[in-house]
Amino acid sequence: MILNYLQKDKDITEFSNFKTKAKSKYYFEIHNRQDIEKLSEIYNYGKSNNMKILFIWWGTNLLFAFDIFDGIIIKNCLEWWSYNNETKILESYSNEKISDISESLYNDGQTLWKRFIWLPWSIWWAVYWNAWCFWLETENNFLEAEVLNLETWKIEFLNKEDSKFEYRNSIYKKENKYFIIKIKFDLSKKIEKYHSDVDNIDFRENKQPKGNSCWSFFKNPSKDFSAGKLIEDSWFKWKKVWWAYFSEKHANFLMTENNASYKDLLTLIKEVKENVKNKYDVELINEVRIITN
Repeated sequence: MILNYLQKDKDITEFSNFKTKAKSKYYFEIHNRQDIEKLSEIYNYGKSNNMKILFIWWGTNLLFAFDIFDGIIIKNCLEWWSYNNETKILESYSNEKISDISESLYNDGQTLWKRFIWLPWSIWWAVYWNAWCFWLETENNFLEAEVLNLETWKIEFLNKEDSKFEYRNSIYKKENKYFIIKIKFDLSKKIEKYHSDVDNIDFRENKQPKGNSCWSFFKNPSKDFSAGKLIEDSWFKWKKVWWAYFSEKHANFLMTENNASYKDLLTLIKEVKENVKNKYDVELINEVRIITN
């Protein structure tokens, strides 16, 4: 059986902000609920042909460590959101950009998510990782997620308790069996300690580099302990391997230029991890997903 709605030999280079050359043997995009209904058939097809299946979304969190992905890549393209000024409830499909939503709300006078302006993640990824920005976490306003359970193929609704949020963690990351369709947030709740006077817009505009990057590459070891500082103190802020390098402006920004290869990136990642481990006995953990065959 061949699924004629799967694209073949899809160029996916532009789906990672590192822009390293990559293709996928098969490819599918989810734009609506009818497309979601095809997922079980795609999974059965992949299983019967011994192929890996990978979900991707907005590409600020992906490093493709292959030339050709020998499987099926499914891209989440679910986009739409709404905000009720009376109830302060925000609903969003999972591939909306949290930065765009936050900026739009801020321009309309809702300042609660100002911290997320310029955060280059989809709503899915922000919930998956429990995004943390200047002491504001996604879980602070999370109400409910509508998900497809990829084991039972049933729609479920998970609340905040079900989601098991921790610092940069959640059940969606731990179990990796849920396709997040839509999320609700309650923006009536302001938790004072998470709302300092830091000007995050100025910070992201003037203190973070522009170019081919997936933003912060490593997770901070804690809320008060910076991965960038460890990298800088290890003299990797200026380190370069061919066309991959750590930014001079922000040490935790791994960058590419020209015809960078994923191999350049992997070499640099390995070197900095080993150096920080040997020097400080700290294990740097990737925030960006490294996808292999």
